[in-house]
Amino acid sequence: MKSYKVIISGGGTGGHIFPALSIARAIQRRDESIEILFVGAHDRMEMEKIPAAGYKIIGLPISGFQRSFSIKNLTFIPKLVISLMKCRSIIKTFNPDIVIGVGGFASGPVLKVAQQLKIPTLIQEQNSYAGVTNRLLASKAKKICVAYDNMNRYFPKNRIVNTGNPVRKDLQDIKNKNKEASEYFNLDTTKKTILVIGGSLGARTINESIALNLDEFIRKDLQVIWQTGKFFFKTAKEEISRYSKHNVQVLEFINRMDLAYSVADIIISRAGAGTISELCIVGKPVVLVPSPNVSEDHQTKNAKALVEKESAIMVKDSEAREKLLNETFLLLNNEELQQQMKDNIKKLAKPDADEQIVDEIFKLLK
Repeated sequence: MKSYKVIISGGGTGGHIFPALSIARAIQRRDESIEILFVGAHDRMEMEKIPAAGYKIIGLPISGFQRSFSIKNLTFIPKLVISLMKCRSIIKTFNPDIVIGVGGFASGPVLKVAQQLKIPTLIQEQNSYAGVTNRLLASKAKKICVAYDNMNRYFPKNRIVNTGNPVRKDLQDIKNKNKEASEYFNLDTTKKTILVIGGSLGARTINESIALNLDEFIRKDLQVIWQTGKFFFKTAKEEISRYSKHNVQVLEFINRMDLAYSVADIIISRAGAGTISELCIVGKPVVLVPSPNVSEDHQTKNAKALVEKESAIMVKDSEAREKLLNETFLLLNNEELQQQMKDNIKKLAKPDADEQIVDEIFKLLK
């Protein structure tokens, strides 16, 4: 029996990295003899997270193209050319049977070279608004796995499979983790808990909105698990140090998201595609603050897809400092609305997305 080789490419944020790892693990659950190599951008977080998960990764010097005028764009073409040359060497040396792109800077050159060399490619598009790179690569991709309806606006209809976005397996059964979670975060089970997450790198507007309203959280005796990301962590620690007594935990990064989700009564979050998929799985009331600083404003489109199904509340980034906490407290005091949102968001969950994607991968392999 042939032993297959697979390249998975992409990254930049947890929203690309965690689905990539979910796909890799699902592939090896199906056939542990398959060899997997990751290719990412050399200065992005995948270079840390992928090896920590036990996989080999090679970094490319690729970087993103700035939509507005920027001096950084002067280096884009040289970096792209070097990355394409390096990808050709990687692919000829590793000799993969299929190349999978999950989005992010690195996926473009890797999939482009694979297609030139007639190696089958599969794209995993996580957002409701397809990224430019994936739209450019789609014409020669064998399959395009998507998470939203009506994606034939961007891709050839006959190659689209609606699989949903893969999420971490440990999020699929959080009901029985309350006791473990309460001990892990040292929480009082009689008090309400708000979970604040801004993505792996943090979210300035959400962070500033929380910092501005710490008095209200403390006055209402609410417990807060606040993931700041690395850029706001020091500031948040300084802000909370002004209070002698509080129930706010400031964390740069949460390693046990399954436990954080399990104890949350309300979740405040950005609206990245991976996060949205996780929120559908865990089925908790959520207030979304889409980031405006992403290509094609796709987070707003992701959030609206939930709002239209009465599964979430959305607060615009530009209005968050004034409205976020008020919307959160209104939701916290409305148990009927919370239950309605829980029921609706769970209907959107696709817990077996990774297995469905692997089904498509094996069809191409065989």
